[in-house]
Amino acid sequence: MPDQQPNLQKRIAVSWLFKMAWRDSRKNRSRLFLFTSSIILGITALVAVYSFGDNLQRDIDEQAKTLTGADLIIDSRKAISAPAMAMLDTLGNQQAKEQSFPSMLYFIKGQGSRLVQIRALQGKYPFYGEIETTPKVAAKTWDQGRNALVDKTVMLQFNARPGDSIQVGKLNFAISGYLDQAPGQIGVMASISPVVYIPFKYLAGTGLAQFGSRIHYSYYYKFDRQSDIPLVLKKIRPVLDKEGLDHETVASKKQNTGRAFQDLTQFLSLAGFIALLLGCIGVGSAIHVYISEKMAAIATLRCLGVSAWQAFFIYLIQLTFIGFIGAVAGAAAGTGLQFLLPYALRDFLPVDFNMQISWMAILQGIITGVVIAILFALPSLLSVRRISPLNAIRVSFEQSKEKADPIKMMVYLIIFLFVLGFTYLQMNSWLQAVIFSVSLVVITGIFYGLSVLLLTLVRKVLPAGIAYTWRQGFSNLYRPNNLTLMLIVAIGLSTTLIATLYFVQGILINKVTLSSGKVQPDMALFDIQSDQVKAVNALAGKYHLPLMNQVPVVTMRLEEINGKTAAQLAVADSLKNKQTADKGNEKRESSASVFKNEIRATYQTRLTGAEKVTSGTWTGQVKSPADKIYISLDERYAERIGVKLGDQMLFNVQGMMIPTVIGSLRKVEWGRVQTNFRVVFPAGVLEDAPQFHVLMTKIGDAKISAQFQAAVVRSFPNISVIDLGLVLQVLDTLLSKISFVIRFMASFSIVTGWIVLISAVRSSKNQRLREIVLLRTIGANGKQILSITAIEYLFLGLIAAVAGVLIAMTGSWIMAVYLFGTDFTPSFFPVLLLFSSVILIVVITGMLSSRGVLTQPPLAVLRKDS
Repeated sequence: MPDQQPNLQKRIAVSWLFKMAWRDSRKNRSRLFLFTSSIILGITALVAVYSFGDNLQRDIDEQAKTLTGADLIIDSRKAISAPAMAMLDTLGNQQAKEQSFPSMLYFIKGQGSRLVQIRALQGKYPFYGEIETTPKVAAKTWDQGRNALVDKTVMLQFNARPGDSIQVGKLNFAISGYLDQAPGQIGVMASISPVVYIPFKYLAGTGLAQFGSRIHYSYYYKFDRQSDIPLVLKKIRPVLDKEGLDHETVASKKQNTGRAFQDLTQFLSLAGFIALLLGCIGVGSAIHVYISEKMAAIATLRCLGVSAWQAFFIYLIQLTFIGFIGAVAGAAAGTGLQFLLPYALRDFLPVDFNMQISWMAILQGIITGVVIAILFALPSLLSVRRISPLNAIRVSFEQSKEKADPIKMMVYLIIFLFVLGFTYLQMNSWLQAVIFSVSLVVITGIFYGLSVLLLTLVRKVLPAGIAYTWRQGFSNLYRPNNLTLMLIVAIGLSTTLIATLYFVQGILINKVTLSSGKVQPDMALFDIQSDQVKAVNALAGKYHLPLMNQVPVVTMRLEEINGKTAAQLAVADSLKNKQTADKGNEKRESSASVFKNEIRATYQTRLTGAEKVTSGTWTGQVKSPADKIYISLDERYAERIGVKLGDQMLFNVQGMMIPTVIGSLRKVEWGRVQTNFRVVFPAGVLEDAPQFHVLMTKIGDAKISAQFQAAVVRSFPNISVIDLGLVLQVLDTLLSKISFVIRFMASFSIVTGWIVLISAVRSSKNQRLREIVLLRTIGANGKQILSITAIEYLFLGLIAAVAGVLIAMTGSWIMAVYLFGTDFTPSFFPVLLLFSSVILIVVITGMLSSRGVLTQPPLAVLRKDS
C-alpha cells in the first residue's frame, strides 16, 4: 500500500492535470469571470495606448517630410551676417525664405483686430506637402499680388470672407482665402497663435521690420540628392555654431516630433498601467477567495493521491487559461478603443492620423495580461501546496496557520521588480520608477496598517451593550476569511488615484488661470517705441484707461558665463551630461543653449509684487559707473542654465559689453498678469540702451476694447495688442481639451476600481450565504441583515475614503509646492462630494450584492452543505 501512492503519482499524466483543470472550472466559470474582469480594462487601456503610439510613430515617420516641408531649415532669431548669408545662398537646389513675427491684424470691413503670427514668405515652400486653403486655387495664386492667407479660425471669429481687406502695418492686403493647414501647424496652436501669410516682397512696406520687432528668420532648402545633406551639414556646422543658428532636417524633425509626443504616450501608458495595477488587486483578491473556497476539494484530491505540486498545477493551468482569455478580450477591446484616441487628441497631433491594427501592441498586451494574471495569483495559489489531506476533515472546524513561505516571499519580490521594470518602461527614468514603485508599496502598507488598526479597535473597544445589528456588523469585519484588508486596499488605492487626478488638475488650472478681478489688467500693449510712449499714454487717457503697468524692455545677448564662451561651455556640458547619463539620470539643459536666444530684460529700482528674493541681496540702483552691476535672476532660470550667486555674466547690448554679477535670485509668480522677467538689472545702467516698452491696462468693456484696439492699430501699426480676455478663452478651451484627455484615461482606472470593488464583494457572496442563512434560521429578518451589511461596508468605505483622500491631498501638496511652485488649497465641497461618493458607492454595492442572498431558502443552503 505505501508503494502504490508514489506509483499512482507517477502515472498521473500532464493531460490529466489539464482535464482536472477543465472539469473543476465547469461549475465556477461565472465566478472565475470576476478574476479575468479585473484585468480586462487594464489590458484594454494598455493595448489602446500601445497601438496609438505605434500608429503615431509610423505616421510621423511617413509624414516627416510634409511636417518639415523642406530637406533643410536654417533658423535664427537675429539677422544673419552678410558672410554667413552668402554661404547659405549657395545651398540646395531650391530655396525659400520666411520672416515671421507677432503683429496686429486689422479687418477693415468689420473694424476688428487680433494679434496673429505674420509669415512673410518668398519661394515655393513647402517643397513637400502643400498649404491647404479654401478655395484651393488660393494656395497657388495668393503670392501673385498684395494678397494674404488668413487662418480660418480668425476668419470665422471676425466673420470675414475671401476678398475682404485687412491691414498689416502700413499696408492693406486682400484676403485670397482661408488658411486651413500649414506645414507643421498643430490644431491647438492655431487658436493660440493663428497664422497669416503675406508675400515677402511687401514686408518692407508694412514698416513692421524695425528695431524691437521679434522677428524669426527661416531659410528653406531642397536637395535633389538626399545623400548630399549630411555632407553639407558637416561643412556648414562651424558657421552655424559661430552665428548661433539652429538647423532642422527631415531626420531631426522626425526624431524631435517623436520625442515630443513620447511624453504624451508615456502619460497615457502610465494611466493605463495604473488601471492595470488596480486590476491586479482584483486578481489577487478574487483568487484568494476562490482558493479558500476550494480548500475542501483540494484536500479531497490529496486524499486520492494527488501530490501538493500536482494540485498546485491544476489550478495554475486553470487560472492561466482564464487570464489568457481575459488578456485576449482586453486586447480586442483595446484595438477597438484605439480608434477613439485620435478624436480625443486630434488638436494636439502634428500629423494626419491613420489608424491601423498594431499586432505588436496586441501581442504585448496579451503577454502582459497573462504575466500579471499568473504573478498576482501565485501568492494565493502557492497556499495549495500546504493543504494537507487531513484538511478534508479539519477544514470545517479549524483554520490552519501558514508559516513563512520562502517561495511566496520570492514571488512578492518578483511582483515588485515587475512593477518597477514596467514603470521604468513608461517613464524612462529609474529614479522616477523607484519613487513610483516604492510609493505604491508604502501606500499599500498604510492601508494594510489601517485595516489592522480597524480590526484591533473593533475587537477591543466595541461596547458590550451596543445594539445587535451594530455588534454583528462590526464583528463581520474580523470574521474568518474576511475581506477587510483587500477591500480597504482596493477602495483606498482607487480613491487615492481619483482624488490625486482631481487635485493635480485643479493645481494646473489654477496655475494658468487669469484672474478677472478689479485689480487685474485685461489688455497688454507690446513693442511700444521710446518715442511713442507719450502718445500711447495720451491715447489710453483719451479712453479713460488706467496705466497699471509700464516697463521698459531691453534686448540683449549673453556672451560669457564666468569668462567662458558658448563653445567652451558646450564642451563642459557634454562631459557632464555623459556622466549623468552613465548614472541613469536625466540630462539637464545645456547652459550653452542660453547663448543662442535673445534675452529680454528690464531695469527697475524695486521688485514687483510678483517677485520675491529667495537668496542674495537685491540692488535697485547703480550710483556710480565704476560700481559693480548686480543683477537678479529667476531662480528656476538660474538652475536651468547652471549658474549661482556670485557668478559673472557678460551681456552684449547692441554691441556694448556690460559685465554683471549675479547678486540675487528671485521666485517669480509667472501666472500673475503682469510683465515678468528672467533677468532684471538695477536702474542706472540701461536707460540709454535701445529699448521698447510694454503697457498694461484694464478696459472691462468689450465695445471700448474693440474701439481702443482699432485706434492703436491705425495710429501705431507696429504695436502688438493682446486681449487677455481672449487669451483666457483660448486657455479655457485648451485646458478643457487637456482635462478631457486626463479624464478619458483616468476613467479606465476609475471603472477598474469599480469592477475590483464589485468583484471583491461578489467573490465573498458564497461565504456570506451560509452566515446570512444561519442568521435567518435563528430569527434575523431581512431588514436586520441589510442593516448589518450596511454598517460593515460603511466603516470599510469610511476608513478607506478618509485614508485615500488624505494621502491624495498630501501627495498633491508635495507636487504643488515642489514641482509646480504654487500653493495648494483644495476646495471643501468637491472634496466632501468625492469622499461621500466613495462611501455611498461602497455601501450600495455591498447591500445589492447581499440582497440576492435573502431570497435563498435556508434549508436549500443547509442541504447543499450537508
